[in-house]
Amino acid sequence: MPVEPPPGEWQFPDPARARSSDVVATGGDLAPGTLLAAYRRGLFPMRVEGVLAWWSPDPRGIIPLDGLHVSRSLRRARGRFEVRVDTAFESVMRACADPRRPHGWIDESFVAAYVRLHELGWAHSVETWCGGELAGGLYGLRIERFFAGESMFHRVRDASKVALWATVDLLRADGAELFDVQWTTPHLRSLGAVDVPRVEYLERLASAVWPTTT
Repeated sequence: MPVEPPPGEWQFPDPARARSSDVVATGGDLAPGTLLAAYRRGLFPMRVEGVLAWWSPDPRGIIPLDGLHVSRSLRRARGRFEVRVDTAFESVMRACADPRRPHGWIDESFVAAYVRLHELGWAHSVETWCGGELAGGLYGLRIERFFAGESMFHRVRDASKVALWATVDLLRADGAELFDVQWTTPHLRSLGAVDVPRVEYLERLASAVWPTTT
């Protein structure tokens, strides 16, 4: 079971009341308690010109867990890879943070923060291996029935797509309800990602992040 860290010292505004901007707040820190509170609130961190900003895009990109598009070529490709979970979290994150990638935003402070969340049982990696080498993967944050996909990478063709497919399978098998991908891109849309209004996303999130009661 994940270890709940001490609560952060920062109070986040309600993104449902935010203006049109995707940035809802700035400042704060990347402590585990701060990050978990942000995700439960519908926010995630990225820097803007060096300043820590907390984002709630409108619309928000999600992948419906019953709506992943798997092509014939991807089905053929899956057999080339071994899928592992949480065996190389920091390596996956550092591959996603490669400064040669365009629009990179993952710096050392983010690596340290999410590695700490991984150690506490909240952050996870889904990896694809080929010939004993790390070929691709993704990482993100799991809270109850919610998974926030943060970034993915590949070194071998289709490796990240197979990791995404495996993630969807794992989430479905484990009773998850919401797979957040922040923004849709042409690549993600080709795999089934869709945009939903912020208010709808927050409603789905509220249902997914809290434990079920019996």
